[in-house]
Amino acid sequence: MSYHFDTLAIHAGQPNERLTGAATIPIFQTSTFAQDEPGGQPDFCYTRTGNPTRAALEANLAALEGARYGLAFSSGMAAINNVLNLLKSGDHVITCRDLYGGAYRIFTKLYHNFGVEFSFVDTTDPANVARAVQGNTQLVWLESPSNPLLQVTDIAACAEIARAAGAWTVVDNTFATPCLQRPLELSADIVVHSTTKYINGHADVLGGAVITSRDDLYERLKFFQNAVGAVPAPQDCFLVLRGIKTLSLRVERQCANARRVAEFLSGHPRVRQVYYPGLPGHPNHAVAARQMSDFGGIVSFELDDDIDAVRRFVRALRLWTLAESLGGVKSLLCHPPTMTHASVEPNVRRERGIRDGLVRLSVGIEHAVDLIADLDDALRESSLEACCGDRTHEVIAA
Repeated sequence: MSYHFDTLAIHAGQPNERLTGAATIPIFQTSTFAQDEPGGQPDFCYTRTGNPTRAALEANLAALEGARYGLAFSSGMAAINNVLNLLKSGDHVITCRDLYGGAYRIFTKLYHNFGVEFSFVDTTDPANVARAVQGNTQLVWLESPSNPLLQVTDIAACAEIARAAGAWTVVDNTFATPCLQRPLELSADIVVHSTTKYINGHADVLGGAVITSRDDLYERLKFFQNAVGAVPAPQDCFLVLRGIKTLSLRVERQCANARRVAEFLSGHPRVRQVYYPGLPGHPNHAVAARQMSDFGGIVSFELDDDIDAVRRFVRALRLWTLAESLGGVKSLLCHPPTMTHASVEPNVRRERGIRDGLVRLSVGIEHAVDLIADLDDALRESSLEACCGDRTHEVIAA
């Protein structure tokens, strides 16, 4: 029987526990498992290789993406590294110009040293991907929407180009989540997530995931998972599973709030530009509307191209927390040039449109009116501070 997304989030991979009937998957907090005899092949032998709590999470993640296989990791970067283990010296990767700073760092400062070549192109035009193909191209690595400029790539078009070249398509689906977009249904081969973000949704655990329906890729990725060992602990898997149960409810609210925040910012005189694919003026709005069911909970915008303007704005906020990460129930903001993308060289950042006045908002599930009022007050106060000097304000205690 085929079930809807919300039902899968509650039930997939999580039958009532057989021994006790526990309705919530238990935390199997053990490093090893008893075996019946030497040389046997039990379902579970050692928690690095497999654990019942992790197996439940992996089955659940696969179901949400409409996939056959899921692999869980201790962080999003561990998941990215797992996929890059498919590469060898001399391979070539086509990827986005605008992508997460941690991905850029591992591409350029680790795998580049091993002889892997990377081409950074504007993937929002599939023709750029086609032109970048080489005889040694092995991966097309996409983020859609991208981090932090919310660019949207036509996944199906790029996957077709990759397939014709004999390459695999990988999509980092962290921003969209499987609630809004399922890249495997758009012909991608592999999906990557930082489950730290929306999938867990409560800012209390690190995690990552790699998801595929291809037998050949799964066998290799599963081998790397066990061999390298960057796996999540049972408690972490339990927390991610707990978060998944409310994923669609949270994302629905975050999308609605983000749309209102983006509309407010787009009309504010102090804001130079707003990046949100749900706005009709966004250059990739039509593609986003076609391949996503909603536009996500991240909004980026630019103040003056001046880090001091951002500092004044952040000091004036009361509800929004300056912090790394995104996708939780609590609204956060970050300054990509000094936080998530600090490892990207300044000239590269600016050339790719990540200027010093850029702010990225992760819109939470608070009431939209309160979030917008706080942004409005902070924009006004920081403008006055620029003219009249420091102003103090009372901060709501955490």
